[in-house]
Amino acid sequence: MAMPVATPALALARFVPASHDRIAPAVALVALAALALLPWSSDGGPSALALAVARSSSKWPAFDGAVALAPLLVAATTTVVGTWLGRDRLTAGAAALGLVWAFAGAFGAGTDGPAFGIGAALGLAALVTCLARALARLGAFAGDAVIATIVVVVSVLLAIFIFFPVGKSLLAAGFDAHGRFAPGIMAERLFAADIWGIGCFGGGTHCGVAINSAMLAIIVGTVSTLIGLILALVVQRGGQRYAGLLKLMSVLPIITPPFVIALALVVLFGRTGLITGWLDAIFSIPRSRWIYGLPGVTLAQLLTFSPIAFMLLHGALNAVSPALEEAAQTLRASRARVFRTVTWPLLRPALANAFLLGFVESLADFGNPIVLAGNYEVLSTKIFFAIAGAQHDPGRAAVLAVVLLGLTMIAFWLQQRWVGRSSYVTVSGKGDGGSPAKLPRTLWVGCFTVAASWIAFTLVCYAVILTGGFVKDIGRGDMTLTLGHFAAGFGAEWGAHGVLFSGSAWDSLFNTVKVAAVSAPLTAVIGLLAAYVIMRHRFAGRRAFEFLTLVSFAIPGTVIGVSYIVAFNVPPLELTGGIAILVLCFVFRNMPVGVRAGVAALSQIDKTLDEASATLRASTLRTLTRVVMPLLRPAILVTLVFSFTHAMTAVSAVIFLATAKYNLATVYIINRVEAGEYPLAIAYSSVLIVLMLGVLLAVQKVVGEAQLGRRAAGALATGH
Repeated sequence: MAMPVATPALALARFVPASHDRIAPAVALVALAALALLPWSSDGGPSALALAVARSSSKWPAFDGAVALAPLLVAATTTVVGTWLGRDRLTAGAAALGLVWAFAGAFGAGTDGPAFGIGAALGLAALVTCLARALARLGAFAGDAVIATIVVVVSVLLAIFIFFPVGKSLLAAGFDAHGRFAPGIMAERLFAADIWGIGCFGGGTHCGVAINSAMLAIIVGTVSTLIGLILALVVQRGGQRYAGLLKLMSVLPIITPPFVIALALVVLFGRTGLITGWLDAIFSIPRSRWIYGLPGVTLAQLLTFSPIAFMLLHGALNAVSPALEEAAQTLRASRARVFRTVTWPLLRPALANAFLLGFVESLADFGNPIVLAGNYEVLSTKIFFAIAGAQHDPGRAAVLAVVLLGLTMIAFWLQQRWVGRSSYVTVSGKGDGGSPAKLPRTLWVGCFTVAASWIAFTLVCYAVILTGGFVKDIGRGDMTLTLGHFAAGFGAEWGAHGVLFSGSAWDSLFNTVKVAAVSAPLTAVIGLLAAYVIMRHRFAGRRAFEFLTLVSFAIPGTVIGVSYIVAFNVPPLELTGGIAILVLCFVFRNMPVGVRAGVAALSQIDKTLDEASATLRASTLRTLTRVVMPLLRPAILVTLVFSFTHAMTAVSAVIFLATAKYNLATVYIINRVEAGEYPLAIAYSSVLIVLMLGVLLAVQKVVGEAQLGRRAAGALATGH
């Protein structure tokens, strides 16, 4: 009989007890090897072990390697021994002590110490994994090492890339220009008249930037919800033939750069705009600059956010059980009474969410105000100029970010108060037939008129975008056909070494695709893993963990951008100027979408499938990969597409993070707008729209559309 070949894995299997975690020793060895062999600093150089032995370095003379890193190496060695011997308390204590010491020493050294590099990242990540698995073996997380690893690792990542930067940004509001903590200066900045002034209500010319932003957000939130409701009612209550057009329009804002609508409005209504010139020539209406200010920003944001409100409210109307409305009609209620007493109350959560989305997106919007705001100052642009302007006042930017975050949180609180804890469930799983109640005649005519006018106006704006790149200068009425703008941005030549991308826009497009392609899978993986542990497992702190995964949705992109600049511009977490900070920004900004998509999908998958897999003695990891993930394919694709398209078109956060080396498409377009090169900006925008629309339509074709399984009233009547 053949004898088994001796290998290190077999030797380890014989040495370690059968009940012991066989993965933890290997992970602990990875941690120790990374600290001993790989560069500790981001700019290369010696490992943690070499720094500890040498004590000091010419690069960082104030950094004592023996004091800062020797205890970490001892903790990592102890972790290896603890995992090898199966001493879980020793392992957990050593790993936790090593992590605390590493971060305390790194932050204690401040700018005089090295920034974390590949050795630090890999070593500390491995210690976090060892800590999580040791906690599971000690009884936490129901003893499930996989769940413990997911929860602990995701929580640490959220703490580093969401709570740490936002917290540091908020604290920066209390430091003066010399870096000294001065609480008084924070109060002075926070309650300044140019933030909270109400002069515009008392005969003055201007209000504070917070008042301006709040007024704009309230108007946009209210009107976009109303327009979205009108469009949804037209489609759902008698206008199904318009559904395809409206759904296409609802997709366009997702794939359109945020400032493109503002460009279209300038082309139409600016002093030299098409409609402005036409009104002057025919009706002698003088040219003006009315589009620059509150009216223009409001109109641009309504065009941008109303289709998203339509998507929310269309889904809510589709979920309202027709049987409830038919019951009210059976009791001889009029159409108006049915709508007022049955349909409208059931729409409260969707209406609140639509308003909240419009309010928050208006506050965070940077692209439209930077083009159209004029003298109407809002928080997002004020923050940008505090960082990127000549004054360069990070403390001022941090205070404005605090105000912006405070307004957002107030909106979330008010939404929860209005919706309350009432139940709005109408889909019970039972058979449900019938057709939705028709609207009152007057309401239907009014909704249809408003919807038709709005659709026509929106199509005109997008027509300007899609044709503006093909004419010489649409903004000045020169409609001579040309491909010069596309050639300037996307020109290509055949040279001695192959294709030469000579256009000025290629670098930014390639960088954007690269960042989006890397961040989208990471967003999907982290978001869906978090959703899995939230929905399928019970452990202490589950609600807190769910809150942690969703909190970044409530933080405006402008605040995230400022926070990343403040937190990651100096050691030990020095990331600015590279591509990694762009990827991380998109991953943790978009992660809540992956979480919510996963939660929604898992809610429709019977938990008994997981239980059956466990009954057959499959591990949690095997159940996750072989049973759950295949059923989550639609949610995975939705998350991938949203993350990819959002990374391609986002601007509010990355406007602070992009550099000349790693420029992005939206930042390139903004720079062209500021330089007055509108035709090139429009041409680039049309390329992005067509590219993203192709991606979305392809994925929608693959995934399909969820159906509630209702049959038409006619089919029910005939028994089919």
